[in-house]
Amino acid sequence: MMENEKTVAPDGGASITTSSQSLLLLSLVDQLLPTPSSTSPPFPPSTNGNQQPRIRLILASQSPRRREILEMMGLGGRFDAMPSPLDESLVQDRLKNQNNSTVATTTTATSIDPREYTRLLAEEKAHALAQWLISEQKLEEPATGTRITRATPPTLVLGSDTIVDLEGEILEKPVDANDAKETLGRLSGRTHYVHTGVAIYSVSSAQQQPHQQIGTENPPITATKVSSFVNTTSVTFATLQPKDILAYVATGEPMDKAGSYGIQGIGGQFVTRLEGDYFTVMGLPMHQVSLELSKAIEYLSLSLTTPSE
Repeated sequence: MMENEKTVAPDGGASITTSSQSLLLLSLVDQLLPTPSSTSPPFPPSTNGNQQPRIRLILASQSPRRREILEMMGLGGRFDAMPSPLDESLVQDRLKNQNNSTVATTTTATSIDPREYTRLLAEEKAHALAQWLISEQKLEEPATGTRITRATPPTLVLGSDTIVDLEGEILEKPVDANDAKETLGRLSGRTHYVHTGVAIYSVSSAQQQPHQQIGTENPPITATKVSSFVNTTSVTFATLQPKDILAYVATGEPMDKAGSYGIQGIGGQFVTRLEGDYFTVMGLPMHQVSLELSKAIEYLSLSLTTPSE
């Protein structure tokens, strides 16, 4: 067995060299910078000789459910959460309207595969925030007007998107209560798929990119796609009574959720069977995110521990 293996992210993402037996995030969390409001790290200091934490992690989302999942993974106080500046509605329309597919409120029959759709949307979210971070690091020197780059720690940006797929139709967040009622009626007594796309981008200078050399003292900051993937779980609903649907919609819970329900809340009562990762339905597949984040941390850590030639 080879000591190391190389993986390449889809669509031209960065090459990552990691150990042949992938690590979970547990053993690498001390590499992440604590947030300014953090009083203490969630894990004791590393005993494996690692340097001080140098990598910043940003969740490109304001979703309380995704924040909760990262905190459940032991990352409390080790990540920031901020919304992506992406105009999601414009990107959603562009993806859904490929090849003249029709759009009907939150239920969309598209020519694009739903898994590909959610992966691309996750990538767009993460990339937009990564580019915004880069723009925020570029300052103008008052005396000369010269554009300079502010020193910044290498950063990982985690973007995600979750959709419900009913026989190839994409069900997103409801536009109003009537739309939620209609969606829940369609899911009643049937099996659907929940796809969560995840993308990780690194934001760092060229000197911080492994195996890259640059001959300037102030190398440019770039955004590099390190990983993107989709995780899918099948969910079966009980046959719902109209009164149950009305009562559920009245709680307001469906209004900000793909497919008009939240499995981690009141809507969990509707689910009779689930095949796959529960956390995929909640908004972030915990195990796969742990694996991919650990690879991304190793990817950036390599550049910080290997002296430039």
